[in-house]
Amino acid sequence: MDTFNRPPHQRSSHHTPAARTPRRARTTGAVTALVLALTLTACGGDSLEEDGGSGGDRGSLVIGSAGFTESQLTAELYAAVLTRAGYSTDISKLKNRELYEPALRKGQIDVVPEYAATLAEYLNSEENGKDAKPVATNDVDETVTALRKLATKRGLKVLPAGDAVAQNAFAVRRDFATEHKLRTLTDLGRSKERIKLAAGDECETRPFCRPGLEKTYGIDITEIDPKGVGTTQAKQAVKDGTDQLVLTTTTDATLDAFDLVLLKDDKRLQNADNILPVVNAEDAGGKDVAAALNELTETLTTKDLIRMKSRVDRDREKPGDVARDYLASKNLD
Repeated sequence: MDTFNRPPHQRSSHHTPAARTPRRARTTGAVTALVLALTLTACGGDSLEEDGGSGGDRGSLVIGSAGFTESQLTAELYAAVLTRAGYSTDISKLKNRELYEPALRKGQIDVVPEYAATLAEYLNSEENGKDAKPVATNDVDETVTALRKLATKRGLKVLPAGDAVAQNAFAVRRDFATEHKLRTLTDLGRSKERIKLAAGDECETRPFCRPGLEKTYGIDITEIDPKGVGTTQAKQAVKDGTDQLVLTTTTDATLDAFDLVLLKDDKRLQNADNILPVVNAEDAGGKDVAAALNELTETLTTKDLIRMKSRVDRDREKPGDVARDYLASKNLD
């Protein structure tokens, strides 16, 4: 699944300050912190300078998070189970995969919640060019196998995928769907309507966003309105009629509040985007990290995600609080 808006750098709300444990990729001292901050700021992203943490004596881990609810929730879940396993943890938010994936390789962050198919195609395009033959499919095992082959070359370790899946999805206003008899993305292409799409700015080049909608469905995308993926602003723009289509996810918990409906991906443009942890192999590739994260992955379901997202997006609860409640309910706290 693609990522979007840049939020401010923020430490997880469930953490309490603790001394950090030095490790290979993160030497101590103000000079190192300043170099990291300047490097990422120059790229247009947020600083990865550390600001405290929590946990035990096994070491220090930074979990990367993008600026959307699902990523924030899964990052909070990862941080909590790793803290429980004895690690000192921080959460660092970055704008998108173009920033956090290189940071993960370099060891500036250690763990990222990812989406199997989206990351596989991102790395495939990076290695073989934007016109590379797709490696992701609708089969999660095939997709993860392809992902691991690409990720290993970059010093990354891909942990097992679970049942929780969050695919990109596209929604329109309910009355717009009724007026044009739209149930599927194929219907939208056939309607010949000119479509302004509210999405992340990277939608311009992602194969499962604008290029895929145009090639697979023949949808006439006139413009990308860079309001983010599934954000309140993006959905409000469609509700108001400023835009006609919004990129969101199959786990969006607030569509009804904006009177929006999903259009079925009837030609299966989206692949197996099961959620899985990806770690820096050298800094976080050990069995203890894997054991803590795998226990969570085996527990988490798509319905769990929707319920948690509803509490954050509808009820305005904090992701950290929602994550803690969920882990307690599953005896993982």
